[in-house]
Amino acid sequence: MYPIYTGTRQGRCNSVKLWWVTISDMAGISYEYRTAASEASHNYLFGPVNELLGDVPANALVVDLGCGNGSFVSLFQKRGWQLYGSDFSPTGIEIARANYPDIKFSLGNAEAMPEELRSKAGQFDIVLNTEVIEHVYHPRGLLKTCYDLLKPGGALILTTPYHGYFKNLLLAVTGKLDRHFTVLWDHGHIKFWSHKTMHEVLAETGFTHIKFSGAGRIPWLWKSMIVRAEKPLQN
Repeated sequence: MYPIYTGTRQGRCNSVKLWWVTISDMAGISYEYRTAASEASHNYLFGPVNELLGDVPANALVVDLGCGNGSFVSLFQKRGWQLYGSDFSPTGIEIARANYPDIKFSLGNAEAMPEELRSKAGQFDIVLNTEVIEHVYHPRGLLKTCYDLLKPGGALILTTPYHGYFKNLLLAVTGKLDRHFTVLWDHGHIKFWSHKTMHEVLAETGFTHIKFSGAGRIPWLWKSMIVRAEKPLQN
């Protein structure tokens, strides 16, 4: 048996509660939300993500996997899209449904196909996945879900904290490496992605036309990298 937790999502988690479950129950991690407040990262992610979605037409099907309390996907309500959100957190989905009734939210673990989205598999124009993949134990499962939800020609927009040589070197010479990669942040980031590793796992999943950009700070010291990848028209 293994301990699983819930935590207030501030950079994803903070105050923690533990309970015991069997390995078959620990498919995901549930975060406890208390408000519909936006994440600090939304301030620097929304602009670049919105720009990447500039040509997505009205009535497009868009889903935010790992939507938390729904605050990020809610920023796109004026685009005329059919919006969906899914998260493993019961409190997150409860808050999202209460605050954004025009968006269809469902509870589910995105490391496998969420049951309530199964009927929509292969139909989404866009899958959003922001600041999630660094937290999951099975990123290949998450990316397969993203791929399976997209229609041929659809696109994944994914963000995750950026890691690269110059940024890591600067962290090291300024003595901030331990703080950045801290093991003292209970239930914090467990996967640290570079352009190379992200490209490799996306290509392995079947994505093509993989493009990277950055958000927050100056180039090569970005806070996050933003990735756009497409599901090919024909497999």
